[in-house]
Amino acid sequence: MRFTLMGPFQIIADDGEVLPAATPKVSQILALLLTHANDLVTPDTFIQELWQHSPPRSALNTVQTYVHHARRLLTGDARPDSEHSLLTTRFGGYTMHVDDSAIDIKVFERLVARGRDDLRAGRYEAAADAVALALGLWRGPVLSNVPTGDVLAGRVIHLEELRIRALELRIEAMRRLGRLRELVPELRTLVHDYPLNEWFHGQLIAALHQAGRRAEALDAYRTVRRILRDELGLEPSPDIQWLHQRVLSPSRVPATPPAQRGGGAVVVPLWESARTG
Repeated sequence: MRFTLMGPFQIIADDGEVLPAATPKVSQILALLLTHANDLVTPDTFIQELWQHSPPRSALNTVQTYVHHARRLLTGDARPDSEHSLLTTRFGGYTMHVDDSAIDIKVFERLVARGRDDLRAGRYEAAADAVALALGLWRGPVLSNVPTGDVLAGRVIHLEELRIRALELRIEAMRRLGRLRELVPELRTLVHDYPLNEWFHGQLIAALHQAGRRAEALDAYRTVRRILRDELGLEPSPDIQWLHQRVLSPSRVPATPPAQRGGGAVVVPLWESARTG
């Protein structure tokens, strides 16, 4: 049995059949258990997720009923001590016993971590491949068909942030491989989807410059400058401004961005792709 949470929540049987969808609250219970797979989830955690700060008096009994239905959905047997039960009752709460490889978010996190380690070790092709596999698991907004309370909402935010990090890792790996210009279409989509992410804008400017599309690179700079001014009242970061000057006059501008010249903490070298030569 497999579980997909990145996109619509689905339970997929061993024969590939998608099980009928549970009710929204039972799906919420299952999603919470799966994001804490193999760990004990207390009734208080379920109550916080389902009702936040205003639980009904019957909250504990209602949680027990939802768990009963969840267990029956998974195996057709609602008994907590069934030998086939994935969802067991323990002192203090409930545990979903599922291998990480059967849960898409766990596979996603593992692949992103592998890609990060490969990038740091200089294995750029392996890094690009691992992160591409991770991003390929993304089928849309996390738990798009399930209501989310405080607990799950925090998990959703974490995964969305990790997806941005995965995109950054893939772009950086491709840059190290000398293939940044191949990502121009994808980068245009990213700056549209994440208009306040200066890193994506910078990579688009760098990719266009690398491809010899100087006028488009300058237009991309004007776009990010306008967005930052209109939305935040800010000018582009010193590194973005440095990149703009490199496009205008590469021979007269230092070859390293201000953050690196000043000893600032840079996660990855962002702008080398804009160098000429």
